[in-house]
Amino acid sequence: MSSLGTLEELPLEYRRSLSAQNLVPLWPSLRNLLPHGKPTRRTQPTLWRYAEIRPDLIKAGELTPIEKAERRVLVLANPGFGPDSVQATASIYLGLQLILPGEVAPNHRHSPSAIRFVVEGEGGFTVINGEKCPMGRGDLILTPSGLWHEHGHEGKGPVVWLDALDLPLIHGLELSYAIEGRSQSIRNEPDSSQTRYVRNGLVPYEALDRQRAAYPLLRYPWTEVRAALGGLSGITPSGRVAQLAYINPETGGECLPTLGFSALMVRPGEEVSLVRRSASAVLHVVEGEGSAEVDGVHLKFTESDTFAIPPHAPVRIANASRKVSLFMFMTDDAPLQRKLGVYEVFG
Repeated sequence: MSSLGTLEELPLEYRRSLSAQNLVPLWPSLRNLLPHGKPTRRTQPTLWRYAEIRPDLIKAGELTPIEKAERRVLVLANPGFGPDSVQATASIYLGLQLILPGEVAPNHRHSPSAIRFVVEGEGGFTVINGEKCPMGRGDLILTPSGLWHEHGHEGKGPVVWLDALDLPLIHGLELSYAIEGRSQSIRNEPDSSQTRYVRNGLVPYEALDRQRAAYPLLRYPWTEVRAALGGLSGITPSGRVAQLAYINPETGGECLPTLGFSALMVRPGEEVSLVRRSASAVLHVVEGEGSAEVDGVHLKFTESDTFAIPPHAPVRIANASRKVSLFMFMTDDAPLQRKLGVYEVFG
C-alpha cells in the first residue's frame, strides 16, 4: 500500500494559492475520508444510567417551567462527538423528556422524524394530527416528519419518555426547522392501535383499495410487543436473541424512512451475540438487567438504562438473571443505510 503525500510536502506558495481560490488538495486527507478496511468512527460505546440521570431530570422540572422549555429534555450526548454534541450516534439523537401533571408541551411540527418510547409514569398522552395516543410504559409513539404533535399529562407524578430523532442527519443537511401551531382538536375516538390495527395480519378493508397510508399506526403498545416476543422466544434456538421489528401494518415496511425500531428478548441465563451490521444503534433496557460487550467495551446495565452501539461493532449481551427475561428496545439507522445502498450485514 503506497503512502500518500502530506500537505506539508507542498510548497507554501502553492498552498496559499489553493486557499485563495477555496480549493483543498484531496490526497493528504484521502485516508481520513476513505480509510482501508472499515470506517473511522466517532461513536463510542456509551452507557447512560437512568438512576443517575433521573434526579437531574426531575430537578429540571423544578428549575424550568414548561412555558420556558417548550420541550424539557436532557440530551444523551456521546462523548465521541465532543462535549456540546447532540448525537448519540452519527445519525441518532436521543433525549429524556419530562412532563409533569397538568402540563402541556405545545403543538408544533418539524422536519426531523421522531419517536417517543415511554420510560416511566402513567397519564401522559401525545396528540398527532388529532389522534390522541395514550402513553403507557414501554409504548412506542411515532411523530413523523411534518406531522403536528403536542404532549399532555392527565395523571399523577412525572412521566418520562425517551426521544429518538434523525436530527443529526436533517440538521447536517441544513433542513432542520419547526413550526408552531394552535392546540389540536382531538378526534373523539380511541387511537388506531385500539381499533384499526389491533390484530396481526389484519388491516381495515378499505386499505386494500386505496394508496397505502404513510403512517397508519402511530402507537405500538408494549403489552402486545412483550407478548409477541414471549411467543417468538418459544421457537427461537438456544443462544439466539428473539427480535421483532416494528413495521407499517399496511406496507410491511419500516415505520419511518430513516430510523428502524425493534424489540429484543434474551431468556433467563442466556448470553447472545447480535448480528454485526453497518448500522449504528442504541439499546434501551425495558425490563431486566445484564451486561454487554460492545466493540470490546464492557457495559453493565439495569432497567431503563440506554447505551450506544457504533457502526460495524460486534455486540454480545448477557442476561444477569436466571429467573426472568431481559427485554430491550432498539433504534437504528438501518432504513437510512438501506436507501443509500450502503447497508451491510457481516457473518
